[in-house]
Amino acid sequence: MTQTGADAANSTVPAARDWAGLIARLRGWARELGFANLTISRAEVGSAGQGLLQWLEQGYHGTMDYMAKHAPLRLDPDLLVSGVQTVLSVRLPYLPEGRSPGEVLADAELGYVSRYALGRDYHKVVRNRLQKLADRLQAEVGPFGYRVFSDSAPVMEVEFGRKSGLGWRGKHTLLLTREGSWHFLGEIYTDLPLPPDAPVSDHCGACTRCIEVCPTRAIVAPYEVDARRCISYLTIEQDGPIPEDLRPLLGNRIYGCDDCQLFCPWNRFGQLGDPDFTPRQGLDSARLSTLMVWSEADFLERLAGSPIRRIGIASWRRNIAVALGNGPATAEAKAALAARRNDDSPLVREHVAWAQRQLESKTPPEGGV
Repeated sequence: MTQTGADAANSTVPAARDWAGLIARLRGWARELGFANLTISRAEVGSAGQGLLQWLEQGYHGTMDYMAKHAPLRLDPDLLVSGVQTVLSVRLPYLPEGRSPGEVLADAELGYVSRYALGRDYHKVVRNRLQKLADRLQAEVGPFGYRVFSDSAPVMEVEFGRKSGLGWRGKHTLLLTREGSWHFLGEIYTDLPLPPDAPVSDHCGACTRCIEVCPTRAIVAPYEVDARRCISYLTIEQDGPIPEDLRPLLGNRIYGCDDCQLFCPWNRFGQLGDPDFTPRQGLDSARLSTLMVWSEADFLERLAGSPIRRIGIASWRRNIAVALGNGPATAEAKAALAARRNDDSPLVREHVAWAQRQLESKTPPEGGV
């Protein structure tokens, strides 16, 4: 267990009778840091562990080998952080201002970027705020063991959020609340024996909108996603070529996909999120042809501090090429593809060639109508 300050044996952790007051203050500090809520669970994954193993056995993780490699750390939190007893779960709303998602998806000449990636990299934002929360807690109780996470280690964050009443698991597998699912999750693993919160009821009912609207039918059953078909996986996690039969289904989505959230009834009640996630570089309504001609230096400079940067320039151009191929056969689109026809990356060249063939099939012959 990571220690802060002096050895944990010198901790001034309050007696059990003081937990209620401490937790109330802890939740107040979390709200001051911008978190919508903080809940507490035991550091045990329970039956959710078997669900993870079955998902892996079906191969739904695709090329994300780390999911299988690190499964033991997800299943037993003590293997990740020795001595952990409790998980503090938080959520940070991120829904940004900017052009309407529906408007961008309806304009095939624009590139759609998942709402979570339009602003600052959430990993750093959430972890930094969790560290401030841990520092505040340490000032209150004295040294204790802990480690903070935000999608940065093998942690079953949705399950801990569900167990502690932060929300419930939607049929798209995301954590849902009565304010929707436009939020990032974060956790503090700690050795403090805080009393756990109770789960909340599932409020999805008979609704299956998220399953019905998935462009690639990646939600193969309620609470079960085949990542190999998921647009977020295909445009972010997959390094190689995107399967040709799936390319037309991506539309103009160049980084991630939000459809299962956009059509969720609960997200009608979503509120604007933290200012840190305000769109940068006009990515909420950028033209595909403009993005395609970015140099690598442009990519690195303009996306500094963005989660998009980690996929690299080749995957970025690959995704944009597919979107251009799915769009109208305009002179602008053809010129953007031609500019990358001899790209250094074989991956980019192959997707550009595919996109060019797609546009050629949409171009009327000479003298045609």
